[in-house]
Amino acid sequence: MTIHQMRNATIIIESDDNFILVDPLLGKSKTFVPLTLFRFKPRRNPLVDLPIESEKLLQKIDYCLITHLHPDHIDAVGIEFLRSRKIPVLCGENHARQLKKWGLNVLQAIDYWETISFLKGKLTATPAVHGYGWVRKPMGHVYGFVWQSSDDESVYISADTIYTDDVKKVLATYKPDVSVLACGSAQFDFGRPLLMTMDDIVKFIRDAPGKVLANHMEAINHCPTTRLELKQRLEKEGLLRKTFIPADGERIEVVKPLHESKI
Repeated sequence: MTIHQMRNATIIIESDDNFILVDPLLGKSKTFVPLTLFRFKPRRNPLVDLPIESEKLLQKIDYCLITHLHPDHIDAVGIEFLRSRKIPVLCGENHARQLKKWGLNVLQAIDYWETISFLKGKLTATPAVHGYGWVRKPMGHVYGFVWQSSDDESVYISADTIYTDDVKKVLATYKPDVSVLACGSAQFDFGRPLLMTMDDIVKFIRDAPGKVLANHMEAINHCPTTRLELKQRLEKEGLLRKTFIPADGERIEVVKPLHESKI
């Protein structure tokens, strides 16, 4: 299994000659409004363009997973890409109606903790909570996914979430070989963080049985945590060896065994 980091939370999972797109933010840079005006610099989003190799990879896409419908996870260009190519989409139960309204080819909608057969393996939808305190309610439903492929490799897409008992349960129950974690510490101008704080990122990585791929950084203006800041903190915690912090366009090979001894 190979994971291609594209930009923000957009990744492509390559396995058994299949290419699975996750959360297609595909538009050019600076095409939608800042998501914070005062707390952080009010720059238009996305802050960066897709890597140059994206186009070739996108031509190979067979399926798409969508964790939620916020514009930094699926934008107008992403919608048109999926619609024009009639790419089969898998999503959470609460998102299927809207995706169908957009004209997308919803292959299957999955409820929390439901497991379905997918590409000779298994796909499970997992709960995600998009923010601390009151902010989680207006952020709406978010779904993580665990995919256990036919060759017994597994990836956990935790999606936009804080560290909850359910997230900890996923790590303990499914023991993913690699977990994809949103590490940008996003915040609006008001309210508490929308993603894990740095302390909770550390807890997640410490608890993860396999490697962690950190993304959702340096692409959206309400995400202050940089790759360098994350690297420095994980180095201090002795967790850097468990963590991939890929640049946009970088590919990560998921090779078993990835499980680390307890730290």
